Amino acid sequence: MTLPLMRPYFVAALALAFVSGVGNFGIPAFLGLPVNYLTLATLIYQQLASNGPTVLAQTAMLSLLIAAIAIVGIAIQSLAQKRESFAITRGAPLRLSLGGWRWPVAGVGLLLIGVMLVLPMLALLTTSLVPTYGVRLSFDTITLDNYVEVLARQASTIRAFTNSFYLSGLAALILALLAVPVALGLRGIPMRTRQALHGLLDLPYALPGIVLAIACILLFLRPLPLIGSLYNTPWIILVAYLMRFAALAVRPVDAALGQIPPQLGEAAAAAGAGGMRRLLTITLPLAAPAATAGALLVFMSAFNELTVSALLWSSRNETLGVILFSLDEAGLSAQASAVAVVTIAVVVVLLLALDRLAPRLPAGVLPWR
Repeated sequence: MTLPLMRPYFVAALALAFVSGVGNFGIPAFLGLPVNYLTLATLIYQQLASNGPTVLAQTAMLSLLIAAIAIVGIAIQSLAQKRESFAITRGAPLRLSLGGWRWPVAGVGLLLIGVMLVLPMLALLTTSLVPTYGVRLSFDTITLDNYVEVLARQASTIRAFTNSFYLSGLAALILALLAVPVALGLRGIPMRTRQALHGLLDLPYALPGIVLAIACILLFLRPLPLIGSLYNTPWIILVAYLMRFAALAVRPVDAALGQIPPQLGEAAAAAGAGGMRRLLTITLPLAAPAATAGALLVFMSAFNELTVSALLWSSRNETLGVILFSLDEAGLSAQASAVAVVTIAVVVVLLLALDRLAPRLPAGVLPWR
């Protein structure tokens, strides 16, 4: 009974993991490039880093190949979810009695959590507290010098922190301000057109970041009317963030608007309130928590992003993901670990803030609740 009902979600999860992996840049860049083990994403990066814009035609073709593979995975995920012919109602969760297998299963679960989460975090923390990679952590070797170096002395790292805070915060603010009018506009059009536009809005987030980065280079390399060329400026990174993470900002607001009773607006209109007043006194206050949650999700996603910024950064416009990659390539693993620990601390603080907002948010806004 249980496994057949869950089969579509297993297939969807498999397709989602495949799509996330096929265009991932960070993991194969850190682990594969040093031993010349290439994926399509790292091959694109390697060619652009070596030859610059002269290989844009070739990298564009490789990006289209990645996009085609990812679209196949997205289609499989959509088909798996559409094939379900049953409805799952809310209520008490299903509890399966494991009997004598209870403790072994719990032990395996804790072991998996430890291997996938706790041990990597401990490795980062211990490496950041020693003078250099390979030194054993002890009372004699423990030091905070790596944190002082990356937060107070190293100009490029300080600049990367500033750029990431600035670009991620600006992207989150812009998308939070646009989320309510965009979601309202989408709700005012026919359902089929609305679904198509939601799909277009989700596409930059669903497709691999490397594809979006190449598209931005091709779009903004040549000067455009009024704004000129955005290539080699921080604004191309900002535009890429806005395109990639727009869905994270609009989806929560759309869910919140769907739960606002229409009778509120009707009563206000009957009392003589105009459209703008209804927006300011009813819609915005009720949608504000969801817009805030969406903005925090955008900030967290953009703050330590690497795949897009690895191809779009330029001199003095480094982001944290780029500086982490550069420190690791230079053999400064202890400093890279210190940067990673600080970014994890920032994300954890934001996660706690989002969790505090959870009781005021519509169901499904936060993926982990």
